[in-house]
Formats: sequence, structure tokens, C-alpha cells
Amino acid sequence: MTSRVGPRAVGTNGSDFKHREKVAPHYQMSASLKSEVRKLNIVHLLIWLLVAAQVTVSHLNLVSHDTVSMPYQWEYPYLLSVLPLLCSSLSLPKNNISYLVISMISAGLFSVAPLIYGGMEMFPVAQQLYRHGKAYRFIFGFSAVTVMYLVMVVAVQVHAWQLYYMKKLLDSWFNATQEKKKK
Repeated sequence: MTSRVGPRAVGTNGSDFKHREKVAPHYQMSASLKSEVRKLNIVHLLIWLLVAAQVTVSHLNLVSHDTVSMPYQWEYPYLLSVLPLLCSSLSLPKNNISYLVISMISAGLFSVAPLIYGGMEMFPVAQQLYRHGKAYRFIFGFSAVTVMYLVMVVAVQVHAWQLYYMKKLLDSWFNATQEKKKK
């Protein structure tokens, strides 16, 4: 142990730090990627809560349909996107490759696919709003198609970054296990 106070050890000038052990690069990479995936999981959870709140409020008639419109069809399968979120959260503490792979596959099915379908479902409504200025669904006075397209733009970016970082994390974990098997 070094002492911050007092004389320096005899025979050293302070440049003897190069022989000390360092953290392997794949462990550093794993830690930083886990942090990014956790941050994106939190943003994904917030988006999911917004969609779930709209679906719940409209189906339970908590407010009038003039205030919060009925959800679009793509929002129902998007609610299943909580499954990849749970799988990725379960994979992080113990570097569980299986859960991470399941999370990546189910993210494509339950997160990205509903967003693609939603973009196609809402396109005619957005086109009508653009051409004629007529909107028939509203969320707190704003056009529902505009609000949901904004949500979709953020969601697509979040899911793309999640898949990117999870793939990098999977590669990092896989390389670490291959190095252990070689020894």
C-alpha cells in the first residue's frame, strides 16, 4: 500500500507503475457496454410506459376519447417489447449469453417489427394530415399521428442502439469465453 503522507520508498522515483497488473481490454469493454445497455433499457422502459399508459387510459375510459384517442393497432404488439427488456436486464449481472441472444431476437420481433408495421399503418393518416390538414385522433390536443410518429422515431433509435450495443457486448463476452477455453 502506498502512503500519501511521508517519505517515498527508497530506491524508487515514482515511475515503477508500469509493471502493475491492468484490467484486460475485454473486461473494460464489457463494463462500458453494460452501462450503455442499462441506460438504453431505462429509455426503452420510459417509452414502453408511455405506450402502456395510452392503451390503459383509452381502454379504461379514464378520460374522454377527445383527450386521448384509441391506440393504433401496432401499439398492442409493442407492449410485448417489455420481454426483451427483461431478458437483457437479466443477462447483464452474470454475463449470461443465452439471455442476451434471446433479448436480441425478441427485440426484433416485439420491438422493431411493430414499429415498422406502425409506420405503415399510420402513413395514410399522416398523408391526409399533411395534404388536407385534417386530423381525427388527438392526444391532449395534438394530432395523434404526429405524437405517435415522434414516439416511433425515438423508439427506433433506442432499439437500434440497443441492438448495436448488445451485439458488441455479445462479441465481447464470446471472445472472453473463447480465451478461457484456450487456456
